Amino acid sequence: QVHLMESGGGSVQAGGSLRLSCTTSGPRDSRHCMAWFRQAPGKEREGVAVKYRDNDMIFYGDSVKGRFTFSQDDAKDTTYLQMNSLKPEDTAMYYCVVGTNTDCVGPACIRLCVNHWGQGTQVTVSS
Repeated sequence: QVHLMESGGGSVQAGGSLRLSCTTSGPRDSRHCMAWFRQAPGKEREGVAVKYRDNDMIFYGDSVKGRFTFSQDDAKDTTYLQMNSLKPEDTAMYYCVVGTNTDCVGPACIRLCVNHWGQGTQVTVSS
């Protein structure tokens, strides 16, 4: 069983930065993809970034391209989301997610990378 735990959320002013961390445990071989999602109150869940193990490709949602960076430290089994130039519309609960029941790759496949979820970490950006 894969377990994930996010940290690093908080409150920041617009234009600021935060780095989210996601510590993962459990079998690595079953992890097809790792993604970050976010959800704000009253809004639909949004895929922020995803990386596929098979080709190491990373895809970003249009709203965060050029501002957010996905990275991983394999030795620590930790995934990061560096968030720069934050905007009030980035305010949301952020979740790291592992997909194990799919072999789909590509930007649209992030919707299938949803098998194991962390508890989430809140990011609040004030104007």
